[in-house]
Amino acid sequence: MNFSILAAFGAALALAGEAQAATPPAAATAPTEADWRTPDPRNVLVIDTNKGRIIVELAPEIAPLTAARVRELAHAGFYDGRSFFRVIDDFMDQTGDPTDTGRGGSTKPDLPGEFTFRRGSETPMVVVAKNNGMEEGFIGSQPVIGQTMDLALLTADNKVNAWGTFCPGVAGMARSESPDSGNSQFFLMRGLQTNLDQKYTPFARVIAGEDVVKAIKTGEPVADPQDKMLTVRVLADLPPASRPTVRVIDTRGPWFTAMVAHQTAEKGSPVSVCDLNLPSQIK
Repeated sequence: MNFSILAAFGAALALAGEAQAATPPAAATAPTEADWRTPDPRNVLVIDTNKGRIIVELAPEIAPLTAARVRELAHAGFYDGRSFFRVIDDFMDQTGDPTDTGRGGSTKPDLPGEFTFRRGSETPMVVVAKNNGMEEGFIGSQPVIGQTMDLALLTADNKVNAWGTFCPGVAGMARSESPDSGNSQFFLMRGLQTNLDQKYTPFARVIAGEDVVKAIKTGEPVADPQDKMLTVRVLADLPPASRPTVRVIDTRGPWFTAMVAHQTAEKGSPVSVCDLNLPSQIK
């Protein structure tokens, strides 16, 4: 099988470059200790490539099966040495194939697509914008779009439909034509491609190293020598002496709230969740 996400790429180039870097709140002080969040180290991947380090936070709240699979494969060292074999500028970096061709996978069974999820009060979302009965916001560091929670009063399970959206830095599971064919291959977004929403499984987001994602050599396929993931480790698996300290801005904190208000006022209309980058600290 050819695990490609190119079918959705045709009209997507027109969307490239729409995402904007976040600007700090006007006249704001630096974030305080209360404005930072320390992710669960079991949900953080440390991807060391020949171009530098990428830190990724998994999102089991929206794609539990896929997040668990990638964590399991990383724990086993499956991704070590894997090439970025298909890389398209303003689109994505694809990797995770043991054959480095786009046709392989692990020996584990394929995964069902986790394109949407049911959001309830137990999966709270920090809402940054409301438009036409839809809400945009964050669950952890993952950008999410979904129905307003007001509709939960009308549903049997008191939940609403929601999905992760493919902002720059989001990690998605590659698949073949079958929606339930995700296995080991994944891609890291170089640009904004919301046309992938509800068609592919978003399971994580880059919280540090987006410059590395964009530095990976491009090609379809990439000509030799291809850039590689040298090692991929779950943060919790690293020895304490070599384990980086990872923090990311808490979307529930006052600094982030002020940043959203500043960008909304500057824009003159509600911001898109993909307009907002989350500062991080890696030590």
